[in-house]
Amino acid sequence: MNCQTTLARLGKLELLHGTVPTPVFLPVGTQATVRSLTPDDLYAMDIKIILSNAFHLYLRPGIAVIEKAGGLHKFMNWERPILTDSGGYQVFSLSSLRDVTEDGVHFRSHIDGSEYYITPEMSISMQEVLGADIIMALDVCPESTAKKEYLVNSVDCTSRWAERCLKAKQETGQMLFGIIQGGIYPELRKRSAEQITALDFPGYAIGGLSLGESKEAMWSAVDFTVQYMPVDKPRYLMGVGSPEDIVEGIARGIDIFDCALPTRVARNGALFTREGRKNLKRSFYKDNLSPVEEGCRCYTCTNFTAAYLHHLFKCEELLAYRLGTIHNLYFMSKLVQDIHKAIEADTYDKFRQEFIDGYRTTDEERRIDQKQRGFETRKTRRFSNFQ
Repeated sequence: MNCQTTLARLGKLELLHGTVPTPVFLPVGTQATVRSLTPDDLYAMDIKIILSNAFHLYLRPGIAVIEKAGGLHKFMNWERPILTDSGGYQVFSLSSLRDVTEDGVHFRSHIDGSEYYITPEMSISMQEVLGADIIMALDVCPESTAKKEYLVNSVDCTSRWAERCLKAKQETGQMLFGIIQGGIYPELRKRSAEQITALDFPGYAIGGLSLGESKEAMWSAVDFTVQYMPVDKPRYLMGVGSPEDIVEGIARGIDIFDCALPTRVARNGALFTREGRKNLKRSFYKDNLSPVEEGCRCYTCTNFTAAYLHHLFKCEELLAYRLGTIHNLYFMSKLVQDIHKAIEADTYDKFRQEFIDGYRTTDEERRIDQKQRGFETRKTRRFSNFQ
């Protein structure tokens, strides 16, 4: 079902471990866990599907351990669908620790410096053993500031690897998505979209965005790319998932989102409300005996006050991270549910405008600066772990 005035639409993913209505947001469980939460917590919030990372699971505990346990679902005691990323993002985030060749990627572990090598075929094999419902083709994810020549090469290499992934895939019932790259250049996005969609994947992802470029540049790239993506297959915007970005992305025809932002900022005391983020570490909340958000039915808001959460964060109590994460993921789940209702009622334009008008976003320059500094900090930390 499509909205009459935007590209927002409703759909369903029929997967091995259940049906997932779209649009949908995937909480990130990189290491086979959504940090600080149990599967029952996620069920209670009606989370339909989560993301784990095949590359990180390959490093530890190792694919063989998970295979012996009966697959990723049994290993982590999660009964609903899982999407696994291939490791393509680590081509970007571990740039100081890897070397990309035509055959694959040479990595040094950010944990202990040991050397690994992953090819497109190996990536598919690992994800098949893990048993994820949606698996991703291995791609070359360039930095947003990369030179155009490198972006051209990354687009063409991603397409060649995508073809190899398709040939390597077994008849497992898993859905394999191809990934479109191209940075913020329209001609490269078109080139990548045409090459990847020609391979006839069951679903397509837009990769290489939200990596330090402006929101305006990101949405321009999304708008341009979507027009070259099939209307009858799911569209996945990788690594994007702030509340305002989900609202805007759905209006542009995106069906699937994932992002570590809601859980990461929750652990730092920033909780989502319909007015924007609230920093529970601020002294303003020291004696605030109201819930974080009036009317919110999450476990955190129905049982605890903002003052109590402020106290937990200031004392660095572990419960703070759990309660903050519960609230933010409940907020995301409820937001998507409300979006479904608005699309169904053909009132999404109104919903979108009211949400954007009422939601206070992070300052753009500050957001980009924080993201860039975060990238550099993670790269430096990973490189120095084993020097």
